[in-house]
Amino acid sequence: MTGPGSRGVVWLGSPSFPDAAREALGNTQLRANLKRATTTIRDKRLAVVSELDDWEHLRDAAAAIKNRTARHLDHYLVQLEAAVTAAGGSVHWASDATEANRIVTELVRATGEHEVVKVKSMATQEIGLNEALAEAGITAYETDLAELIVQLGDDRPSHILVPAIHRNRTEIRDLFATEMAHWGRPAPENLGDDPRELAEAARLHLREKFLTAKVAVSGANFAVADTGTVVVVESEGNGRMCLTLPETLITVMGIEKTVPTWSDLEVFLQLLPRSSTGERMNPYTSTWTGLGPTGVADGDGPREFHLVLLDNGRTDTLADEVGRQVLGCIRCSACLNVCPVFERTGGHAYGSVYPGPIGAVLTPQLVGAGSDTRSGAATLPFASTLCGACYDACPVKIDIPEVLAHLRARAVEAKRRPLDPEGLAMKAAATVLDSPRLLSAAQKAAALGGRVLARDGRIGRLPGPLHGWSDTRDTPAPPAESFRTWWRKNREGER
Repeated sequence: MTGPGSRGVVWLGSPSFPDAAREALGNTQLRANLKRATTTIRDKRLAVVSELDDWEHLRDAAAAIKNRTARHLDHYLVQLEAAVTAAGGSVHWASDATEANRIVTELVRATGEHEVVKVKSMATQEIGLNEALAEAGITAYETDLAELIVQLGDDRPSHILVPAIHRNRTEIRDLFATEMAHWGRPAPENLGDDPRELAEAARLHLREKFLTAKVAVSGANFAVADTGTVVVVESEGNGRMCLTLPETLITVMGIEKTVPTWSDLEVFLQLLPRSSTGERMNPYTSTWTGLGPTGVADGDGPREFHLVLLDNGRTDTLADEVGRQVLGCIRCSACLNVCPVFERTGGHAYGSVYPGPIGAVLTPQLVGAGSDTRSGAATLPFASTLCGACYDACPVKIDIPEVLAHLRARAVEAKRRPLDPEGLAMKAAATVLDSPRLLSAAQKAAALGGRVLARDGRIGRLPGPLHGWSDTRDTPAPPAESFRTWWRKNREGER
């Protein structure tokens, strides 16, 4: 279940990132699974990106489109609503997770159905839709292979692109064998762990759901404002089945997924597959406008289409001139696959449906940094080495390190007290550094203290309020002699 409050995004009961990461680092199997998977995806991405001479120009174009759209998002959303409505669809506006869940639940109930099939969707995970539907007596069946694995294991996604990246194929085989029967068609007897066997078991299990489901729920990768066209890209074909076979289609989309025109969409359809799956193009790119070109009479596609436009903290994020750039994210997961922190801790440590570097900057803004210390969202901006690999990999040039530093400063300021030790220390340091006499005295005192506290050239736990620094790093001992003193002894008077 997600929280806090009505915004969702974070997993209730999750520990802070430092505590969760410490536990994850002790799981050697998890680290091996992560390293194998991220290395494979990273190498595939590098190979296909290097084929394009204009890759950097595409990144610049994508960033410009996202920035322009964010500045005029109100205009494009109204345009999108008008286009979808004109094409026979219905548009619903949801300010938060609670409202979005209520809208979807009521739409499903209106059909009289008690089951829905789902296309992989970060937005529905963000709002906790599956849990909300279950409380209303409606069962949601995940049809993406990785999401199916997560659902069968009563687990949480740990990666944006590969939600079950923390599982190896032997674990998946065991999960299929024990849990599939509880959700529908059981796994074949004597199922092996060969990827083809596992995929075939999932295909047989899901086929019954595809052929009987009357309602589908999807997310959206993009929506084109001037035509009202919604876009889903995927690699397995399950999305195509969900988008075409059921009679009612409900799409939940974050408002930031809007792009102005088809020409703008073209840029992202070149960037997304290469950055996410390492493919030149997605095997399945589904686009639909309202009820489709042939209409209900021919029975082609859903008879009802509902688009739920989700805010859930995005408008608040737009108000932050530095932080708003994270809304340009196209959910490719490239930043996760190059991040040394994610590779060692996995996605569950972030306590959010958005893990990795992008989650560290997106989650705190969607829920409000520091708004609920139980969620650990306020610790996420510190879950980074600031190495910058995420910025280099991002296809829309989101400066994640800049936003991390921005959110860190905001988190510190939010906790600052009138007699804050760090603030007092900074004021004292400013006074000392402004006076040669005081600086010289401080250097001598530091050298003396270093000789007392140091062991093998390092100082262990610092005393008093300074221990927060030394709890997570070694502190080098101050030199026995300052440069100023050495200069006076050896070079003073030289020309």
